[in-house]
Amino acid sequence: MKCLITGASSGIGRDMAKYLAKLGHNVILVSSDMQKLDKVGREIEKSTTFQCDLRKEEDVDRLVELIKRERPKVVINNAGFGAFGFYDEIELDREMEMVSVNVIALHKITKACLEYMGEKEKNYILNVASSAGLMPGGPMMSTYYATKSYVKSYSLGIYKELKYLKRNISISVLCPGPVNTNFNKVAGGTFSVKALSSEYVAKYAIKKMFKEKMVIVPGLTMKLGVFFSRFTPTKLLLQILFKIQHKKNLI
Repeated sequence: MKCLITGASSGIGRDMAKYLAKLGHNVILVSSDMQKLDKVGREIEKSTTFQCDLRKEEDVDRLVELIKRERPKVVINNAGFGAFGFYDEIELDREMEMVSVNVIALHKITKACLEYMGEKEKNYILNVASSAGLMPGGPMMSTYYATKSYVKSYSLGIYKELKYLKRNISISVLCPGPVNTNFNKVAGGTFSVKALSSEYVAKYAIKKMFKEKMVIVPGLTMKLGVFFSRFTPTKLLLQILFKIQHKKNLI
């Protein structure tokens, strides 16, 4: 089975690619960092690489054309990044790049997949959101939380439509908590709670995706946190989230 993964040069994306290859699948690795991408490609026998900067509209369009041509059975929208800080500390251009990668690119890729998938064999889309997308908002990471909320909401809406239309497509949304990846370095902060390994999250997510799980939340701690957040008043929950975010060591 042919699989395509964005953000495949490191972290969860890289480990998803390795696990899928271990299962015998061919993988198309997508990332803007060609040096890291080539390294991962050398580690995975059944793989090809495609350099693409999802911040750029023309690169996203090139990727969409590749997807339509190659018609992968599994597409994982893993690429994304965040930024820590008060709203007036983060440059607008940086926030717009975040929206471009986390929302616009993911939407375009998902839309392209829905055009050809489900004709014969089972097809899978896995959109990587975050536990942030299950919360009402994220003080000091407001834009990031908003983009991940979009990913969650969009994916769940499509999930129901596919069920109604009886399309042979499974769409899942991955909502992990803190994971040991390059996220902190890019965002400019550190997690205030213990993070899961990217290898664990990647393997867990792939297994649940193939079982057609709608919302995938790795780790018991995060599952409990998401569950109890449903019964917490919004203002109180925002206060709790603010305190958690404020504990992060901004750099």
